[in-house]
Amino acid sequence: MQLSLYQIDAFSSKVFAGNPAAICPLERWLDDATMQAIAAENNLAETAFFVPEGDGFGLRWFTPTVEVDLCGHATLASGWLLLNRLQPTRDRITFQTRSGALIVTRDGKRMVMDFPSVPAEPVAPCPGLIEALGAKPSAVLASRNYLVVYDAAETVRRLQPDLAGIAKADRFGVIVTAPGDGGYDCVSRFFAPARGVPEDPVTGSAHCTIVPYWAKRLGKPDLLCRQASPRGGDLYCRDRGERVTLAGDCAFYMQATIEI
Repeated sequence: MQLSLYQIDAFSSKVFAGNPAAICPLERWLDDATMQAIAAENNLAETAFFVPEGDGFGLRWFTPTVEVDLCGHATLASGWLLLNRLQPTRDRITFQTRSGALIVTRDGKRMVMDFPSVPAEPVAPCPGLIEALGAKPSAVLASRNYLVVYDAAETVRRLQPDLAGIAKADRFGVIVTAPGDGGYDCVSRFFAPARGVPEDPVTGSAHCTIVPYWAKRLGKPDLLCRQASPRGGDLYCRDRGERVTLAGDCAFYMQATIEI
């Protein structure tokens, strides 16, 4: 069997930055074990698979070790691939996913996603979390992920967390964030070592939690967010109450053929 495979750097206008996503268009779903094996072989934070469903597509995402319920950068990259290479006459794609319908539209060269808002509430951190991060925060909140808030962007950039300790956290992953600098409203990083993602370069799904927090704190709906991983990426975001808009650029890197 031969399958097409694409790799696109999401949330960046140039290659070798942003978050690389592998995308495998299918005519019909493969069995789960095969899709998980392909994702493990790719060894990227996410591999996306999509199949035609009505006027849109079914979309699923796999890390190297597990299937996940929500992924932003691989959705952005899948939308870019369809709207720019596979179905360029369209301006809108609807993906049916474990997190409901996710819509990707075109705004010039930039892709725009409509995602659910996932606000966090203050919590007590699980034992060992702060020690694993290596710096005392000003606040700890949680929803699907921990949202750990610091006072300075430089603190977030300099963190060198104990990933083995982070892997013991009782949430999917850990977001660290702080007020932005250099024209950004906020900065963040994201760690999910227990799910096969030690540090994710740019995490769209994490901004479903980051955006409502900073929109409320800063008193404005529109945010320019920077994920301060070594690769780094920019997200153009809007808080819309129960939904958030996440927009970004994509850079095409590779087209290949899988033989299995």
